[in-house]
Amino acid sequence: MDFEATEEERAVRDTFHRFAEREVRPRVLELDVHAAFPRELFLRVGELGLFAMRYPEPEGSGASVLAYCLALEELAWGSLTLAASCTMQSLMGTYFVGRFAPPELRARLFLPALRGERVGAICMTEPEAGSDLLGLKTRAEPSGDGWAITGGKTWVTSAPVADFFTVLARTGEKSLGFFLVERGAPGLTVGRHIDKLGLRASPTSEVYFEAVRPLCQLGAPEGGLGYLRELLVHIRVATAALALGIGRAALEDATAYARDRRQFGKAIGEFQAVQAHLADMATELPAARQLTHWAAWRSDRGLATPSDAAMAKLFASETAARICDRAARVAGSAGFAAGASFERYLRDVRFTLLGGGTSEILRSHIGKELL
Repeated sequence: MDFEATEEERAVRDTFHRFAEREVRPRVLELDVHAAFPRELFLRVGELGLFAMRYPEPEGSGASVLAYCLALEELAWGSLTLAASCTMQSLMGTYFVGRFAPPELRARLFLPALRGERVGAICMTEPEAGSDLLGLKTRAEPSGDGWAITGGKTWVTSAPVADFFTVLARTGEKSLGFFLVERGAPGLTVGRHIDKLGLRASPTSEVYFEAVRPLCQLGAPEGGLGYLRELLVHIRVATAALALGIGRAALEDATAYARDRRQFGKAIGEFQAVQAHLADMATELPAARQLTHWAAWRSDRGLATPSDAAMAKLFASETAARICDRAARVAGSAGFAAGASFERYLRDVRFTLLGGGTSEILRSHIGKELL
């Protein structure tokens, strides 16, 4: 089966690699230390077209899933904290608005978001409802000629800087729907900032709704779970691509360190124990890339099953976590020092184990589909 990148897809990869190398990597430490949303870089990513890649022409560019994954890997190689915010914007933060919002709201919110001029966020997780979405307590109830949303969300990526929110709320005993809320709406409160282990420049906070009137309903009021299942394939393949990027960065840094660091009169890379770490990392990474690209290739052809995406995300994220751990072991005390790339990789890579579903949830889904 041939799922090699086309010339056009390779051009996308090269464009984002140059951007990551020249503009992102020089600012990686600054992003981590200051933990401020990198709006300038975010806008540059919009100019390069990432936010429009997964949307059809004429509003988007209609790029392939594989091209999108290649771009995400390069961004994550440069900075996972920037890449994570950009992935949220290009998928969940804008997807339901682009699909269901009326023309006037698409013109005012969706199209500027594709350029990076407005920031979108999605509100799903609650303190007692993460993977168990049917456990949500946030409710949307009919009110006049519209709806009123009441409840609270947590772990909302980009909430502190978001201009609009896609909100998942209960619309019935066993039904969920999506709604569009604009920042500044009466009853909307962006709450406590969540200080995270990693991805420190990707701001995250709680959001509360007190009888908030949404701008519109996005899709059918009972269609939320079905819509989300359709999007999950893309979310999980994208998260796998992010894992490839940070895994590659960690492997490259560990290899360079092993070549340069000298002990007992020779480079530590000459010791078999260190070589074993590097060999395992170098073997597992392309295996994860092949599985991710396979899932992207199948998605581009309408063949992907939920398990395809789940397996790619599971294997790539677990592989990246192992690579980042081994890289820190190769670096020794240098991998424990604040400000070192190895220490940042250890923190940031944890996101790939959580975003798009934990490894435990993914294994459960894969097992059920097999049976």
